[in-house]
Amino acid sequence: MTKGYRARIFKSGNSTALRLPRELGFSEGEEIVLVPHADGTFSFWKESEALNVLMGLYGAFSEGFMSDGRGDIEQVDYAWPGSSKPSQAA
Repeated sequence: MTKGYRARIFKSGNSTALRLPRELGFSEGEEIVLVPHADGTFSFWKESEALNVLMGLYGAFSEGFMSDGRGDIEQVDYAWPGSSKPSQAA
């Protein structure tokens, strides 16, 4: 099991900021990716590590994931701005 860390949220100007422990290895000004989850939790990682995070997810799904397909998803043509193709959307 990995060690847990505590962080503190504080006001910085008109924003809120999250102060992270130095031991986590983030540097001042470093860009991070922050992903909120439906259950109210968050995941975050260094932007420079995004490809490694994505590749780490490969194979993480169960064997039967999407074995029944995606289901019925209605797809409608969309006239993108600047496109000459007419829209069929209702």
